[in-house]
Amino acid sequence: MEESMEEEEGGSYEAMMDDQNHNNWEAAVDGFRQPPPPPPPPSSIPAPAREPPGGQLLAMPAVSVDRKGPKEGLPMGPPPEPNGVIMMLKSCDAAAAVAKAAPAATPTSSININTSTSKFLMNVITIEDYKSTYWPKLDGAIDQLLTQSPGDYIPISYEQIYSCVYKCVCQQHSEQMYSDLIKKITNHLERVSKELQASPPDLYIERFNIALGQYMGALQSIVPLFIYMNKFYIETKLNRDLKDDLIKLFTEHVAEKHIYSLMPLLLEAQSTPFQVTPSTMANIVKGLYTLRPEWVQMAPTLFSKFIPNILPRAVESELSEYAAQDQKLQRELIQNGFTRGDQSRKRAGDELAYNSSSACASSRGYR
Repeated sequence: MEESMEEEEGGSYEAMMDDQNHNNWEAAVDGFRQPPPPPPPPSSIPAPAREPPGGQLLAMPAVSVDRKGPKEGLPMGPPPEPNGVIMMLKSCDAAAAVAKAAPAATPTSSININTSTSKFLMNVITIEDYKSTYWPKLDGAIDQLLTQSPGDYIPISYEQIYSCVYKCVCQQHSEQMYSDLIKKITNHLERVSKELQASPPDLYIERFNIALGQYMGALQSIVPLFIYMNKFYIETKLNRDLKDDLIKLFTEHVAEKHIYSLMPLLLEAQSTPFQVTPSTMANIVKGLYTLRPEWVQMAPTLFSKFIPNILPRAVESELSEYAAQDQKLQRELIQNGFTRGDQSRKRAGDELAYNSSSACASSRGYR
């Protein structure tokens, strides 16, 4: 009997504990299912400003680095949010909503760039820059090259001049630069022609030689300096060559105006030996042939003395005539005071023949 009572008491206790646990679980479920509490009524206190996205994670109060307790160190800031990821997502959604609400940029809005700034960035050379900065440098260098004497040193920077030409060609100023170059050299040659016209006959040949040599020497420096313009403008668009154009200028403005005055003086100087130095005569004749080969017909004999293959080939039937011309030239030289030198120490013909024969025999024996 007692045992049955004990079993009933034990069973009632267990049933009571099960009922209590069941009630607690139902209360918890009901509390979870209840809607969230309503928001508090609006008050007159202004709401704090919304932080930027991720501000809850990034903006943290400054704390002391010293490892001290709360009583010894500075007061610690508020604890971090229990769920920082959710707060960050909320802030990002808020930022996206603000961006959508902001007015979009109108198509008419543009960025104003200062003209001087864009010019500096693009490195543009205007026509005013060319006339005021670049061409004066080229003009001064061309002046020095045209007026220098052969062998003189000119203190100019060839690298700087070449750089100016390169920049002007890249900025589409080739046509203007070529026109300025032709005009510059044409004016110089016209002054040279006027100076030659005022020269007396005894100095005419020498001054023409100086003008021709000075100009041809200047071309050896001017053409390489403008080689970039020659390659990308003159050869490409004009189908010409800069050196040929500059030589043509001297032909038209100097040589053609003086060829009919110069040629009689050259023929007269040829008939009088050493009236003009052989180097001067050779330079003028070769220069005239370079300028215009057709001028050979004006004095073929004169040109043939300095330029090969001018006259027709020698013919065996005319050898006697060639010998007669050489004897005539020797007689003219003797009449003008040129002697053949001291003939007293010359060996006789017999001795010369004997010595020549013995020399040939000895040479054969040596071989």
